[in-house]
This record gives sequence, C-alpha cells and structure tokens, in this order.
Amino acid sequence: MSASTGSAVIEKTAAKTAAGPGTFPQRILGKTGELVPMLGLGSAPGGMGLPDEEAIALIHKAIDLGVTYIDTATGYGRAQAQLGEVMQARRKEVFLVTKTNTAEGPKALEILEQNLKLLQTDQVDLVFVHSLGGMDVEKVLAKDGSLAALREAQRRGWTRYVGFTAHNAPWKAAKVLREAEVDAIMLAMNIGDRHTYNFEEEVLPLAVKQNAGVAAMKVYGGAQGMKYETPKPSAMGAHGPHDHGLALRYALGLPGVTVAVIGMFSEEELRRNIAGVRDYKPLTEAEGRGATALGQELSKAWGEHFGAAK
Repeated sequence: MSASTGSAVIEKTAAKTAAGPGTFPQRILGKTGELVPMLGLGSAPGGMGLPDEEAIALIHKAIDLGVTYIDTATGYGRAQAQLGEVMQARRKEVFLVTKTNTAEGPKALEILEQNLKLLQTDQVDLVFVHSLGGMDVEKVLAKDGSLAALREAQRRGWTRYVGFTAHNAPWKAAKVLREAEVDAIMLAMNIGDRHTYNFEEEVLPLAVKQNAGVAAMKVYGGAQGMKYETPKPSAMGAHGPHDHGLALRYALGLPGVTVAVIGMFSEEELRRNIAGVRDYKPLTEAEGRGATALGQELSKAWGEHFGAAK
C-alpha cells in the first residue's frame, strides 16, 4: 500500500479530537477504542541520558502540551523510576505503556510486577511483549509463554491491554497476528527500513484486519547506534540533512497507524515533533516518490541495523 492510500484509510477509521485552541490531534487506538495523541513520548533518552530532574521536567512538559501517550520499558535505565515520580500526581492524565522483554510467561509476570512498582501504579494501560524479533516466537505463543501471561495480567487488572513490539524479523510479527489476538502492536517503520524489513506490507495488513492498534516507532531510523546515553542525531540525521518532517508524515500516513512514538531529550525536540504532528498532512504522490527514493538510499546505508530481517 502507498503512503497516500494508507492516509485515506486512516482518515476514515481513526477519529481525531475536535479542532480548537489547546486541543492535540488524536486517533483511536484500534480495537481498544482509546483516543490517544498522534505523538507519543519515548522515555529511553530520559532514562538513560538525562538527570532525573531534567527527565521528570520533560515528562511533565509533554503532558502539559498534550503528549499523554508515554512509552517505557525495562532496559531504559531510570526511565520507569522517573515516570513513577510523575505518575504519583498525573496517572489519570496518561496512557501509560510498558514492556516485558521475555518469551517466558512466569518471567513476564515478574517483570511486569516490578515495572508497576517502579511506575508507582497498580495498572498500566498497555503492556507489550518487547522486541519479538529476537525471541523464539513459538515460546511467546505457547500456553506458558509471555503473551498468555500478559493476558493473565490483564485478568488480574495489572494492564488494560496487551500486545507486542517488533524491530526486525517481520515474519514473527505476522505469525503472532495470524495465530493470536492482540490489542495493539508497535513496529519499527520509517522510509528507510521499509526497504529492509517492510513491516508496512508484511505485517500492517494483518493488524488492520484484526483492528489491532498500531504505534510506529523508529520513525527517524532510531537513535544513531541505538544508544541513548547522550543526545545524538537520529539515524536519518547521521546520514545527511534529511527531512524529518517527511519521515514523520510518512509514518503517520501508514494504514492503521495511530501514534508515532519518538524518544526525545529536550523540550526543543518535543516542541519540534509536536509542530510536525499538528501540521500533519498526507504525503502527495510526488512526496511519496521522493520518500521512496530517499528510503532506498537510507536502507543501503543502514543495512539490517535492528537485526536480521529473516
């Protein structure tokens, strides 16, 4: 599907908030029925690269400006502890997402329980089996696997919704969507990696078919070298002065995509991404051709930078 075709699908299926001063563009997150902002805050840069005071201030500022979809995980340094300080006062304002990076069911419950303690909440809105591409997908899908365990967590009231993330090996994501029901997914999708991993054609149609909510991550190619200890250019920025606005519009124009989740180090980055979402327009046919040509160049430069495609 082309980006322009995808945007037409989205405008029909993903409601936005009423226009007006102070409102932030929102869409429905698939079968969850939840209205969430079209921009999400990724917490890895704050957790791994900022002092607590700065990270906490950035989270508060994001919420103040309407970026209330906040994504975190184990492995993001102090991100969950920082978020916990914010959640004490602002939990009801946030669509809170965390992750468990294991295929094993008992371990997934253990990780989620610890996450809840760090986040200072009894329940998150969404929990993902994290980074499916690096896991044994059969174990994830087993009766004692992590996906079933997260459904048990849902029954216990620890999470409202369940899903998975995937950076590479799109066939694994496709297998899960063919064999199991999930509420939402998060995929690495950008103009470059479309030509390497192609979640857009291999996985998105399956998500749309079962009306799973879709978050796009790594829309600028991810942090250079996947390191967040210090601010650095995105993968796009590291290979020239590429148009990040074009990349953001590409991701938000894909079929079924509700939200672009972006890791940010500063209020400047936050405001720049907010402006990009507020100004969102589907790519024109000419812009789509330009995105394809640039994406092919980036794909050659990056290679399989998130892991094997197959």
